[in-house]
Amino acid sequence: MSDYAHPDSLVTTGWVAEHLSDPKVKLIEVDVDTTSYDKGHIKGAIGLNWQTQLCDRVRQLRKKKGWTLEQLSTACGVSRSMLSQIERNQANPTLGVAFRIAQAFGMSLGNLVDVPDATPSIDVIRADDRTYHYRQEKDCRLRTLSPLHLEKDVEFYELMLRPGGTLRSAPHFGGTREFLTVQQGSIRLSSNDDSIELHRGDSAHYPADVPHSIENVGKQEAVVFLVDIYRGG
Repeated sequence: MSDYAHPDSLVTTGWVAEHLSDPKVKLIEVDVDTTSYDKGHIKGAIGLNWQTQLCDRVRQLRKKKGWTLEQLSTACGVSRSMLSQIERNQANPTLGVAFRIAQAFGMSLGNLVDVPDATPSIDVIRADDRTYHYRQEKDCRLRTLSPLHLEKDVEFYELMLRPGGTLRSAPHFGGTREFLTVQQGSIRLSSNDDSIELHRGDSAHYPADVPHSIENVGKQEAVVFLVDIYRGG
């Protein structure tokens, strides 16, 4: 009997992501063709096609967070040189390395490598899923409503601000515009040197490639929906 499962029954990335934290699962071999995991009598192999998808994903997610390679290295425990090689598609990381990178971005391994066969046709972001809390502070919570694993030019967010809370943003990429709708409360929107007060049901759009901010000027929690549209690049 072969040490590895038949090619028709290869272990999926989802299986690895689910079992990787299990202490009974250990990496037993890494070579140019397969990465294999062993759990008792369960043995399997997963092809490396996922690795060719990883370079753009890591670079995209790092830039989205505004991290340098050094900051990502600190967050995931993978060397800066290895991360640089991964982003340039000059290295084949093990699943263990990919798993640590996924943890740094607050997502599952399956979402990081974006295996098409593992992606359902309906992509749901649950209200209590903290993975999508893009920013969490005392007076401000920013939750992304866009699937993290998709390449996109449009991003959708829910912003919650306590009274007096402010979300201050550095300029985004050139040509970026932001669309805003106030679901609850009252806010002051500032974009560069312009400022205006908005209330429930009001909408606005403005340049987001300049310093901009959203401040809760009311006495109750403010809830705002944001859409960022990236142009050019």
